[in-house]
Amino acid sequence: MARPSASDQPPVPAQRRVFLGLLPLPERRIILDALRTETVGGVLLLVAAIAALVWANVWPGSYEEVTEYTLGPSKPLHLDLTVEEWAADGLLAVFFFVAGIELKREFTAGELRSPSAAALPVAAAVSGVVLPAVLFTAANLGPGGHADGWAIPTATDIAFALGVLAVVGSQLPSALRAFLLTLAVVDDLIAILIIAVFYTSGIKFWALGLSLAGLVLFWFLHRRDVHGWYLYVPLALVIWALMHESGVHATVAGVAMGLLLRCHTRPGEEHSPGEHIEHQVRPLSAGFAVPLFALFAAGVTISGKALGEVFSQATPLGVVLGLVVGKTVGVFGGTWLAARYTRAELNPQLGWGDVFALSTLAGIGFTVSLLISELAFPDDHLLAEKSKAAVLTASVLCAVFATVLLKLRTRHYRLLYEEENADSDQDGIPDVYGRPN
Repeated sequence: MARPSASDQPPVPAQRRVFLGLLPLPERRIILDALRTETVGGVLLLVAAIAALVWANVWPGSYEEVTEYTLGPSKPLHLDLTVEEWAADGLLAVFFFVAGIELKREFTAGELRSPSAAALPVAAAVSGVVLPAVLFTAANLGPGGHADGWAIPTATDIAFALGVLAVVGSQLPSALRAFLLTLAVVDDLIAILIIAVFYTSGIKFWALGLSLAGLVLFWFLHRRDVHGWYLYVPLALVIWALMHESGVHATVAGVAMGLLLRCHTRPGEEHSPGEHIEHQVRPLSAGFAVPLFALFAAGVTISGKALGEVFSQATPLGVVLGLVVGKTVGVFGGTWLAARYTRAELNPQLGWGDVFALSTLAGIGFTVSLLISELAFPDDHLLAEKSKAAVLTASVLCAVFATVLLKLRTRHYRLLYEEENADSDQDGIPDVYGRPN
């Protein structure tokens, strides 16, 4: 009897990619190291936010006097800024520098390097930006609305979200945490583009050209393997100052320098320069820059009247709807649709309810949302303050909702966490990585 030809053989079905499955060991180590730092930073951020609220409500005159205090030279560049402006333009440049390195690493060696793997976090992030903007705009179409604030509810604060997880979900499986971190990285990229495109006006091209020349020099020195913080730190300050002078928001300089770093390893290297610098700068960003920004940005007046305005006036109500409803539904819906159309298979140990609980954390839009509140209403301090109050209110609501949903699965998460981290032979490699496929 004739043997069947190869063309007669039934096709082997393509293996479906597992969504929220076990992370590759090198990726797991990088992710967990980043999460540990961000978690500590998230706790400090919560403390700073509470301190700002207490300060602004108990000693309002003192808080306003400090945040409005001006310092810095007015010539040759206009760097005579208030303390609040130094926090938003200066300290957050460090935060965005780390975000730029994260983006570069994700695109070159992380989850976003593969189009199929990137589809889910990208779809989730994009949906989690579009739907909040739509809801905000819809709430502000009528009389008394201010559509300029559409971008306020579009950003997720990873540090704040991880701070909540540190309190209520410390034993969450690493795949869920990694997805939240990757989602926030893409979210940061979109936020950077929004700030650069929609909140830039009156560009001084001479300053922008010099800033870009500084970035070229930064890239050239880095690619030539020139080392020394005493070269790069002064150069970074000059690039930042020129970017600020140009009219483009100064935080764009931070992310641009982060994206220029090399994040792939060469033969003989254990870590890339980008990973090495990120490891050094991330504690400064998470433990100092972002909490200090929160201290000078989150101090809003809390009263029954102020809370009533959050839910009765179009602009703050749009912020709340955008973060609480838009972010949650957008992130979850985008993830579900992307998984369906890319035929990704959800990890059988987890369910879509777990993804929904994680999506509620995406509604915690603190740092960048506070920044955009100031950028959206530069000439209306009262409206900016109401928007900030709405950001705080929505973030607290999302934190409460996430806490309730995650607590319902605490026992299940703990079992998965223990299984994932069991290391019976004490070799530093969890047992799950030694199992045959």
